[in-house]
Amino acid sequence: MSTIKDVSQYTGLSIATISKYLNGGNVLEENRARIVAAVETLGYKVNHAARALKTNRTRTVGVLLPTLTTPFFAEICANIEHLLTAEGYSMFLCSYYEHPDEEIAKLHFLVEKSVDGIIMVPQSITADSLMGIEQVREKRTPVVLMDRSVAEFDRVLADNSSAVHDAVEELIINGHRRIGIIIGPPDITTAFERKIGYERAHADYSLPVDPELIRIGDYSIGSGYREMNALLNMKEPPTAVMGTNHEMTVGAITAAYERKLKIPDDISFIGYDEVQLTKVFNPPITIVLQPIEEIARHTTEILLKRMRGDYGAFPQVCRLKTKLLLHESVGRPL
Repeated sequence: MSTIKDVSQYTGLSIATISKYLNGGNVLEENRARIVAAVETLGYKVNHAARALKTNRTRTVGVLLPTLTTPFFAEICANIEHLLTAEGYSMFLCSYYEHPDEEIAKLHFLVEKSVDGIIMVPQSITADSLMGIEQVREKRTPVVLMDRSVAEFDRVLADNSSAVHDAVEELIINGHRRIGIIIGPPDITTAFERKIGYERAHADYSLPVDPELIRIGDYSIGSGYREMNALLNMKEPPTAVMGTNHEMTVGAITAAYERKLKIPDDISFIGYDEVQLTKVFNPPITIVLQPIEEIARHTTEILLKRMRGDYGAFPQVCRLKTKLLLHESVGRPL
């Protein structure tokens, strides 16, 4: 079994430099690359238990999500794991299945596992609940929030309001005046912000908002299907519809196809999140694309900084721009 001395001999670096990197310290990028290459080549394994006793650090990060089944969260996790691995960290991945009791229970589980930091997508948890955990309150276990917002904590978010505003504006510019939207539960910050963007676009063009055109889903395919049918069953149905996540987009388009509606001839549509939607459906769907790699990178960078004890500019709020990828699913109303 290789030792840290073997890594030192292989790289030509001192044991002190290698130990500093393995224990979370900053080293020159050139040295970091040499150490990582040596560790992989020699098959060097860190004795995590011994290191944890010595440094009070486990080189692990907990990631807590509402679900593991959506492409959005799966891709973010893959990016986070890649970034953490490059820095010598392992990742604990947990889901609370969108259940409030599980959310706080899984958070306590990660803290009890002595992870060095936590990335989480909150749903029902509050600032008071987070601050009620001693390790979090005392900043011994830093927490960075992703995708959704809780005051008093670092958080990395997409600009949800502007994303929907720009998409709805595109529909308005193309002549649509009755625009349906399927959003998530309004107590979730992303859904609330997306509703604000919808309303703001209408206000910009002095268009009244019909509350019946705002449908509440639960981010599932089934809810997208259900709410799309509700919109199409209206006495005066919308001429365009927007889904605000991948799953609800798929459900909504399925409902339209079952009714033999042609997009965009019979109804225009804008979806969310998954670039593959532009290739799977015919015609390709116009979508709002969230900056998944940037979300993962900024979240990881902030957490690494906090785990080093750097709490400058705390709490940091990083709000990232989305892109509207235009395709053939938006036309002019009949």
